[in-house]
Amino acid sequence: MIKKGIILAGGKGTRMSPLTKAVNKQLLPIYDKPLIFYPLSILMLANIKDILIIVNKGQLKQYKQILPNGNNLGIKITYLEQDKPRGLPDAFVIGEKFIGKENVAMILGDNFFYGQNLTEKLMKLRLHGLSKDAWKRYLPDLVSIKNHSVLYDVKYTGFKYNMIDLQAAMGVCQLDKVNSMWKIRKKLYSNYLKAFKNLPVFFQAKPDYKFKHGYHLFLMVLDKIKTKKNRDDLIEFLRKKRIGASVHYRSVTEMSNYKKLLKWKNSLVPNSFYVGKNTISLPLYPGLTLKNQKYIISEVKNFFDV
Repeated sequence: MIKKGIILAGGKGTRMSPLTKAVNKQLLPIYDKPLIFYPLSILMLANIKDILIIVNKGQLKQYKQILPNGNNLGIKITYLEQDKPRGLPDAFVIGEKFIGKENVAMILGDNFFYGQNLTEKLMKLRLHGLSKDAWKRYLPDLVSIKNHSVLYDVKYTGFKYNMIDLQAAMGVCQLDKVNSMWKIRKKLYSNYLKAFKNLPVFFQAKPDYKFKHGYHLFLMVLDKIKTKKNRDDLIEFLRKKRIGASVHYRSVTEMSNYKKLLKWKNSLVPNSFYVGKNTISLPLYPGLTLKNQKYIISEVKNFFDV
């Protein structure tokens, strides 16, 4: 069984000049990821998790910015430098200590193969490593939290790379509407507070600072001392009424990535765990009409028999 792999990512890439004068050939984007991710995926699909990447001298920093040590991908990456190209056999000479007595598979850094599920994994990595994006948590035709939970998991240590250029352009245009949208959010937020003041729930503490509250989310935490109602049952109840509710946020101790890597337990952060288990986020956005908000308020009260 082969347990170790080598990616030879040297060479000057002269045929792709002048692009390769600033960036190594294997780091150039192919579709939606750097070229080196393709051969890397082949090794990962072969269950090879101990990988040596041989790079040109002076380009190690570029690689480590994109692929530090492999922990976020569930693999181990080691780097060695090659002072000048000497052909394929030189990879085994440079990697002699890495190889040891193990069998090893070698692949070139510019071998362009499409990795099974690699795109899906990279998409998760770009959004904090979350198992579900907001769209998947709010699909309208799924009515049972048992079959399709709004709860999410963090499977990998990811990044905040979810904005594309088009979204950034749209965001710039939205800046002209910030104040008007903020006023709508504030009004809707206040309506919820007033309507639910007698429910067995906690609300977010009002920030004690001079800056404006963003009113990004409206959250409630069920008070388990005052009610036996369950947060997940409330989410399912609202979903059947065609009301999308979500969870912001779960305790990190419930995320499989941190359970595995850091051995975190819920008992370490009992307050965080309690909030994560009992919090619910209700619809709050500038396009929410007062009529629809009244409907949401009415159904939440119906759930609590108020």
